[in-house]
Amino acid sequence: MPTVHDWINNPLGVVDGLFAQSNSCPDWEKKVVEYFKEKLKLNDAHTWVPSLNDVPLHYLKPNSLVKFRCMVQDMFDPEFFMGVYETTDPTSNSKQVKCGKYKDITDGGQVDFNSRNTVTSERQTFYCVPIPGESQWVKESYAGTSQARVVPSTSYAPNRHKRSYEEDDEMDTQPQQMKDVSQGAQSSAESHGNTEPKRQETEAPSHDSSPSHCTSSLDLNFPLPGEKGPACLVKVYEDWDSFKLNDMLEVFGILSVDPALSVIADERESSSLLDPTEGMETVEEQRVHSPPASLVPRLHMLYAQPLVSNNPLLPSSALENSGDHLSSALGELPAVRAELLTYLTHVLMGDSLAAEYLILHLISNVYSRRDVLPLGKFTLNLSGCPHSSPYTEHLYKVIQQLVPSSYRLCMSLHNMNNQKMVPRKDYTANRLVSGTLQLANNTSLFLDETQLEQGQLDATGVRNITALGNLISWQKVDYDFNYHQMEFPCNINVLIASEGRSLLPSDCQVHLRPTLNPPNLEEYLSAVQVAQVPSQLNKYRVYLSVARALNYTISDEITKAVEEDFVEMRKDDPQNMSGEDLHRLLVVARLLSLSHGQNTLSRDGWMKAKQLDALRISRTQQQKCMNGNEP
Repeated sequence: MPTVHDWINNPLGVVDGLFAQSNSCPDWEKKVVEYFKEKLKLNDAHTWVPSLNDVPLHYLKPNSLVKFRCMVQDMFDPEFFMGVYETTDPTSNSKQVKCGKYKDITDGGQVDFNSRNTVTSERQTFYCVPIPGESQWVKESYAGTSQARVVPSTSYAPNRHKRSYEEDDEMDTQPQQMKDVSQGAQSSAESHGNTEPKRQETEAPSHDSSPSHCTSSLDLNFPLPGEKGPACLVKVYEDWDSFKLNDMLEVFGILSVDPALSVIADERESSSLLDPTEGMETVEEQRVHSPPASLVPRLHMLYAQPLVSNNPLLPSSALENSGDHLSSALGELPAVRAELLTYLTHVLMGDSLAAEYLILHLISNVYSRRDVLPLGKFTLNLSGCPHSSPYTEHLYKVIQQLVPSSYRLCMSLHNMNNQKMVPRKDYTANRLVSGTLQLANNTSLFLDETQLEQGQLDATGVRNITALGNLISWQKVDYDFNYHQMEFPCNINVLIASEGRSLLPSDCQVHLRPTLNPPNLEEYLSAVQVAQVPSQLNKYRVYLSVARALNYTISDEITKAVEEDFVEMRKDDPQNMSGEDLHRLLVVARLLSLSHGQNTLSRDGWMKAKQLDALRISRTQQQKCMNGNEP
């Protein structure tokens, strides 16, 4: 008797059932996708599906339905496969037509390659990695909402899905843990995961090492050093042109970890070594494109949900239609904003002006582009940060607790001269080698310039500084394709912490002016953070995501009033009121309105933005007087 979870435990059974009706139903392939889409919509059914992000690979049933929250790191060349094939039973000599879609290995008898029923199809392969810099609270929240249940006949242990990869690392190295794993095909694939390769599965290599050529240890090509989690080869069967590099996705698909994949890859590699002319792929390319399935599983996509945000506290429908569904939350925003302002003021040691600007920065978002100009970005330079104390490290930890994805880049001379920031094409292995700046949209990038010491930037350092400047000014990263560069637009919030004015460009500089001087800074900041209970932090997290997703408009009446006001300001102070100053004021006014839950600019909002900016400019000028030429 079929159970409600059969479509999760045996999705290929559903596919084969619909394929059997293909004579009477030519569009059976669409019906497969529609079937799973409908199933996943019912009663939070998506929470029943085990996640590759939470569950160690060897606890998952092969050929079951799983999900993976990821970023598209690379796109390989299309590949051909047998969409339909015919097998012959050697004993009875009977023939059977079978479906090859969503599979890596043919099954059931000897394949008749000369059959007229054979249909060759095409699919695309994406190399996907966990979302770079995803915060621990995001991972825990997603894992905590999972309702995935075990099927007793599998090796998937009850309630183990709530363990993260980090928690599971030690247990995975214990051989006795593998006794519970089912025997046969799956266990031979898992045998790779007992010792050293398991560490390779869950840890990203440092970018200090040279990834130009694949070595015997598999480089999972994570953009950020120290990242953990699985990488996955996602097989896409339709509409692959709708996906872009660096897209955030939640992929629902059929898990393939057949050990035969590794055997085939080994055979291909050894044959190429013996006769390099036999295959079109180089050895390096084979290693990258056909890694062991026990380390890089295959996931045959049935359905993918694009993620506008990876904040698990928001309902999945909340961020659709550019924020139209968020109007119900507008009334609560001002109260949460006041609480967040108080919290950030304490973190910034009593500086409420800096806290105001930090809120505006955290909700900023590139909402449109006019030619090459990204509209809505708001890079903040928080100067006046102490160099000797670990203040910037604590400030980053606060931001990390508030945003879904972030990364702190210490701008030491060593990092600038050695870190691989810009992704580049490796033509030998035919892959895109990741860099630190290959990040998903809405990632918060914290540049710690207080770590920069005196010294000489080499050619790599200059390239990295240039790349950071282009990211800040134009919200784009120029990927290195050896013979040319290719622009990839992005939407990354950049916060620069520095002692004096940053050597990098910014949209706004605020000099930190503490009103508190705690005797022990670390103890003070730790106490401020501990005082925020998880429910309060969750309110802040929802507030920031909602505020940045709201629609915003300016009426014709306000537009005219702003223009008239600008003309008057130019008359009063033509030297210090340029078109750039007006643009900055409009950005501040937009973010200030959204931060209060107002999705249109009012006269009062415009005046508040002017007052806020005047306070900031006054402080900057006072700092100039105190420090001479140093702003």
